[in-house]
Amino acid sequence: MFLTDGVPSFPGMTGTHKDTTITRRRAIAVTGGTVAAGGLAIAGYQSAFADETTATATETAAASASAGSSSGTCVLMSSVTEGPYYLDGALVRKDITEGKSGVPLTLRITVQDTTESCAPVAGAAVEIWHCDAWGYYSGYTTANPGGSAPAESEDGSTADDKTYLRGYQVANANGVVKFETIVPGWYTPRTCHIHVKVHTGGEKEDGTYEGGKVNFTGQLFFDDAVAEQIFELEPYSQHTGTWTKLDDDMVYDGGGASSGLLTLKPVHKKDPSKGYKGSITLGIDPDTENTGAGSGGGGGGTPPSGAPGDAPSDAPSASASSTESSS
Repeated sequence: MFLTDGVPSFPGMTGTHKDTTITRRRAIAVTGGTVAAGGLAIAGYQSAFADETTATATETAAASASAGSSSGTCVLMSSVTEGPYYLDGALVRKDITEGKSGVPLTLRITVQDTTESCAPVAGAAVEIWHCDAWGYYSGYTTANPGGSAPAESEDGSTADDKTYLRGYQVANANGVVKFETIVPGWYTPRTCHIHVKVHTGGEKEDGTYEGGKVNFTGQLFFDDAVAEQIFELEPYSQHTGTWTKLDDDMVYDGGGASSGLLTLKPVHKKDPSKGYKGSITLGIDPDTENTGAGSGGGGGGTPPSGAPGDAPSDAPSASASSTESSS
């Protein structure tokens, strides 16, 4: 490990961790730029959390509108590092909390095909993973999150320390998946974020997802004002120290929704502890394999000490938790 301007770096890491590879079809994503991304986020969010009785009709209408839109309204997401905390074998399930405490987050992700007029990618497997309220990842619970925090084992939960806050959902006909989780905490030197991969061509098997290829590896981010409110609440407040803002993060590049910034809406306007609803649209090229810059390595912000090495040999298995179907 080396220190560059005070930030840990690792062999094979690049300075920005951004994948700038342009495919022959990427021109469709260039027109419209960030303005288009913002329009997608606003339009998508209007139907993202409709009442359950009208959700199907709303989603279908939104998907049809997207499919019929001009080529300038769909943005191919830039892939970034998967970071040091990835584990194979995550479970297919909607609720990934396993009893971990924190501010509830309902996360809705829509996957679109940038090569086919922004058509929904039905059957895409969306995988997410993130740290708990104190900055610990399952599978790496002894890695120091920086600052001062209780040991991960002191949170009182019954979560499996190899599987919590990790999971897959398979997209429905409208390219939509939904997860129930908590807002992540922070660890040095990273801002508040969620890791995400989009897989296609595989299938559910024994409670997880097997085969196919990875089309997108990215990270989802939280507005500083929202993160600051949440980090003042229990149990987040038990992790003290200086957390990294978006502008200082080593991965987020300031591109808004096109760079993974979530659209967030509080469940209760005056009480952030009640939770948030987050949404984003991910534009991918299903024909291209893209595992992310620094994939499988230590990029993306390893804590200053107790850094993880190889993945544990007893990686997650389908028997570790019950599975749930996609919503």
